[in-house]
Amino acid sequence: MKNIILALVLLGVGFGGYSVWNSWRKGQEEAGVPARRTTAVVELRDIDFAVNAAGEITPAEQVSVRPEIHGKIELLPVDIGDRVKQGDLLFKLDDKELQQQRASNLTDISRAKLELEKAERDLERARRLLSEHLISQELFDDTKTRYELAKVALERSQRDLAIVEERLTKTEVRAPFDCTVLTRPVSIGQAVSGSGGFNSGTEVLTIADLNSMIINAHVNQADVPRLSTGQEVEVSVEAVPGLKVTGVVERIAPQATIKNNIKGYAARIVLKNVDSRVRPGMTANIKIPVASADNVTAVPLAAVFTEKNPDTGQMERFVYVQRGNGFEKRTVKVGVADFFYAEIQEGLSAGEVVALEMPKEEREKKAQALASQNSRGEGRGPGSAATNRVAGAPGGGGTVSGGSGQARAGGGAAPEPKAAGTR
Repeated sequence: MKNIILALVLLGVGFGGYSVWNSWRKGQEEAGVPARRTTAVVELRDIDFAVNAAGEITPAEQVSVRPEIHGKIELLPVDIGDRVKQGDLLFKLDDKELQQQRASNLTDISRAKLELEKAERDLERARRLLSEHLISQELFDDTKTRYELAKVALERSQRDLAIVEERLTKTEVRAPFDCTVLTRPVSIGQAVSGSGGFNSGTEVLTIADLNSMIINAHVNQADVPRLSTGQEVEVSVEAVPGLKVTGVVERIAPQATIKNNIKGYAARIVLKNVDSRVRPGMTANIKIPVASADNVTAVPLAAVFTEKNPDTGQMERFVYVQRGNGFEKRTVKVGVADFFYAEIQEGLSAGEVVALEMPKEEREKKAQALASQNSRGEGRGPGSAATNRVAGAPGGGGTVSGGSGQARAGGGAAPEPKAAGTR
């Protein structure tokens, strides 16, 4: 019984709320109150257009440290997070076997030297005896061959010693530059393989220079033409709120790639004055300024219309300026534009009121012209005077695109931000 009463109460409250809302909506419609804003005041404001991208922070120099020879880790004096100076020991392999081999090579060299000295004495004696015709030529040639073989044996022993000593130098691995240890996947006593072995060797450490950081960003193909090498950018790091870092565009890839189903180009940005709180792997948001204008006459993008002049064939930009109870069509020159506002260089003054959608009279006029053309069987050709938004469509955001009005004083095309729809 209680549940039934509760359900009836909720049903009554819901019905009453709906009745109140419905009455308010009808009152608004009868009073002619628009559901949205249809006009805007021309104002002075700053306009900044920038390309936004995201990327991952990585060290400019990062090295995977692997031994060149097989062995067992004997010394590993560094650990994750340690700062290491150039030339400091990173790790050392057990070299006992190589030291024994080196000692054996030294013994072989001593033996080879003694054999070479004996062969040299025998050769000198044989040369004197041959000159006195006391031995045959064949015996002299055999003595000379033994001398040459002794020389070859000595050279081979010396080369073997050089190889062992070279391998001994590879048992110690030192830091190639000032760096920080990022990873250390092995421990003391673990056997590791050399870089010439299976899977390019065992990774002992990963080191990087954290004083030089870069961002690998993926820039949309539509924004790449606005970028250039050497351009300064503003970087914010998501993991460090409030931190703003300056970067410089170092490289822009010549070949497009697809990432997250978006075709773009890889851009490498070098960070300047790296903050100690910035670490590899953090996500960075990049703001690349393209164009800006301070304290200029501006209107919302929705107020700017574009149409092709049938007489000149050129695209023209215009706005509808309020005059009493009606609107006046006025040609304007557009400068810098961002995603919301467009700079008006000529044709408007601050304080005037412009329409955010095509006035009713203009829509009716264009509809009548279109109906007249259709009744005569004439197609709507490319030279039609209709604007590039369908007549009677509601106002909304629009892009300022095409036409010579893009150029600002001082050169350079104004940006074309991607807005809700082309006007």
